[in-house]
Order: sequence, then C-alpha cells, then structure tokens
Amino acid sequence: MAQQESPRGPVELLSTDREKITSEWIDEVSGSLQGRLSKAEVDRELRELYDALVEGLRAGGEVTRGESFSEVRALLTELSRNRARQGFTPSETAISVLALKQALEPALRNDSAEETTAFLRLARALDDLALYTVEVYTRTREEIISSQAAQLMELSTPVVKLWDGVIAVPLVGTLDSARTQVVMEKLLQALVDTGSEQAIIDITGVPAVDTQVAQHLLKTVVAARLMGAECTVSGIRPQIAQTIVALGIEFGDIVTKATLADALQHALRMSGVDLVTHQDARR
Repeated sequence: MAQQESPRGPVELLSTDREKITSEWIDEVSGSLQGRLSKAEVDRELRELYDALVEGLRAGGEVTRGESFSEVRALLTELSRNRARQGFTPSETAISVLALKQALEPALRNDSAEETTAFLRLARALDDLALYTVEVYTRTREEIISSQAAQLMELSTPVVKLWDGVIAVPLVGTLDSARTQVVMEKLLQALVDTGSEQAIIDITGVPAVDTQVAQHLLKTVVAARLMGAECTVSGIRPQIAQTIVALGIEFGDIVTKATLADALQHALRMSGVDLVTHQDARR
C-alpha cells in the first residue's frame, strides 16, 4: 500500500510550490491591473512580498499585526501608497493580496482536513493583510486630497501688485475660515515683501456675502492695518450691497468700492499719485 503523503502547513505549502504559486499570483494580479503596471514591476513587488510572508509565517504564525509580520506590512504600505498615487482603486490594490488565495488552490495536493484547515488559516491571514492595504490606501488618498486642496487654495488666492505701493487680492468662490487664514497670511507677507501701504480686497468673484464672510473680511482688514496698510474692499455689487444692509453688517470706516478700477483710483490717490499727470503723460 502506498504511503499517504502527510498534510502540509502554510509555510511548507508556500515554500514547496514557490515558483508555481508566485507565477500564477503574478499573472492574476497583472491581468487585474490591465497593463497599467508593467509585469516586471508586479513581479518584483510580489516576489519580495511572498518571501516576507513566508518568513512571517515561519516566525509568528498567522498573527499578521504582530512583530513577525512587520516586513510584510512595510512592503504592503509601500505597495498601497504607490497604488493610491498611481490612481488605482482600493479593489485593485487589495487584489494584490487576495489573488494569492486563488493561486494557492491548485497547489493543494489533497482534501485532507489538516491541509484544508491550514489553507483556511492562511486565507484568513491574507484577508487581514488585504484589509491592511485598504487602510493604508485610504489614508494615502486622504493625504493626497488634503494636499491638493491646500495647493488649490494657494492658487485660488493670488496677491497681485497693481502699482508701486498698491497690491490686490482678487477672491473667487466661497470665503471660509480656512481660506481667510490663507488670504490673511499671503496678504500680510505681500505687504512686507513689497512695502505696500495700500491693499485692495476684491470680492467680485465671491457669490454671496453673509455675516460670516463679512467677519472674515473685517479680520483681514484689521490684520493689514496692524501692518500699517489700509484696505479697500471692491466688488460691492447692488445685490451684495442690499444683503449687507439687510443683515445690518457694519464695515465702519473701511472704504468700499463698486469696481476694482474705482478701488485702484482711490488707493493711488491715498498713495499720493497724481492721476492727472499720469493721464497727460500717457497722451
């Protein structure tokens, strides 16, 4: 009678059929990515991950959040962050781990209870590692979105030098607390860099002005005054003027103008520029 082969544990299963399992795993993952990542890169990532997985299982069983799996988690962190930056979906990222279960199935030599149990334990470990990739992917995407939002905020709040001693901040879109802070910081820095004493805050592109927006504007004007500069608010359209009156908002002694051109004329006069002389010179 032929001797029955003894059942294999997860480590022996992965070690004995390493080349066959990794090849099928790489093919499965490469196919799921539809050529958006080279097979050579997938090969490098997964073979390195495979070896780390075997060592982790050998050292500490299937406790994937333990110290023995630190190298596996480090590799999955790098993989997940790369996938997030490259625009892959969470599912496409997790499949890099989950596809290993599918590659393992043909490697099972028999249906013994011991070997099936070993496979199920390994499958649970791989599920947990796949969940880990989704966690890292999500954090990375949140970091990317926050960074892009900050960059857009910077780009949407330019400070423009209109004349010697006169700068302007054209605002477009909603003015909230976070954006007000950016406006204030950029305006104050521009006052220092240019030595300007007149600043124009143009709200032509702000769709609506409510009490909160008005308070943000007032804080910016006060901050500029502390730097020795005077602010003019331009872009006060009829609808905004009516809203300001209806809400009972008081701008105090802050100068407001209907257009940016009017605000520039006022700022130049306050700077001592002889507009008549400049107009004659242009003629």
